[in-house]
Amino acid sequence: MINFFVAFAVTFALCSILVPIGFGLARLLGIYAIVPERRCFVYVLFGKVIATIDEPGLHFLLPKLGWQAFIVNWLGTRHELDMRLDQEYLRSQPVNSEEGAPMGIGIWYEMFISDPVSYLFKNTDPRGSLGANVSNSTVRCLSNLPLNAMLINRHSMSSTVRAEVSPKSHEWGYKLGSVYIRKVHFRDDAMIRQIESKVVNRLRQVTSAIKQDGANQVSIIASTAERRAAIEFAKASAIRPELVGSALEEVSRDPEVASALFTILETQKAIAGNGRITVLPASNNNMTQWLAAETTGSSAGDSNRAASDNPAPPQVPIR
Repeated sequence: MINFFVAFAVTFALCSILVPIGFGLARLLGIYAIVPERRCFVYVLFGKVIATIDEPGLHFLLPKLGWQAFIVNWLGTRHELDMRLDQEYLRSQPVNSEEGAPMGIGIWYEMFISDPVSYLFKNTDPRGSLGANVSNSTVRCLSNLPLNAMLINRHSMSSTVRAEVSPKSHEWGYKLGSVYIRKVHFRDDAMIRQIESKVVNRLRQVTSAIKQDGANQVSIIASTAERRAAIEFAKASAIRPELVGSALEEVSRDPEVASALFTILETQKAIAGNGRITVLPASNNNMTQWLAAETTGSSAGDSNRAASDNPAPPQVPIR
């Protein structure tokens, strides 16, 4: 049992301590190297590139470098380059349209390292140089374009910029990928305010025209309806006498019904009018006296006395 624990402790020490130390010394001595995914190792010894490894995985350096593998990590340099796709966005590159409007163009582009050696030694700042090249190509190729084309044809402008930049950038080991014009805008604030004012005025004109057209349509519909209603009312007025005459002819066939009908009609007309009705008592003595007073032309005193002895009949308004 003790031997088992001793063997376990020795194995654990060898695996956890001595093995990583041994692999580290092997890498330091240049026996092998592990290249990660989308990485590139460039080995430089005494100012000369002796190897470039861009395949991911485990690589033994002795077959590739020979005896130089033992001293390259001590006397030389190993450059590790990132070969992954990168992106950049240049904001508001100043250009002028054919009409003279100051415009700004935002351009987005991709780039990646195509030649590690040229990337390291042909340009001290290939990323900055590529950005300056894209900016200059954008200004040079897209200036003096018609404003309408500049605002609409973004795909053709992107292709033009990419075709202009790619050959030069490849010489520096930094290849240009996709290029896309993302934003085209006006740079002059006063012009922006003027355009906004024109757009607002145009919207108001269109709104007023729509409202006026709607009002005209409503007027046409209303006038058409009124015309049709007037025609129908005229037809009704034309046939009304015929209908009333036919009804009266049918009613007059029965004298009692006709008498009752005309009595009702007279009563309705009297009630509907604004006249006043004088109600008389049942006896006719007062009426005889009034008539005699009017015919004899009695004096004012007698008339006043007669009026006081025989008061005037009450006036009853029709309600």
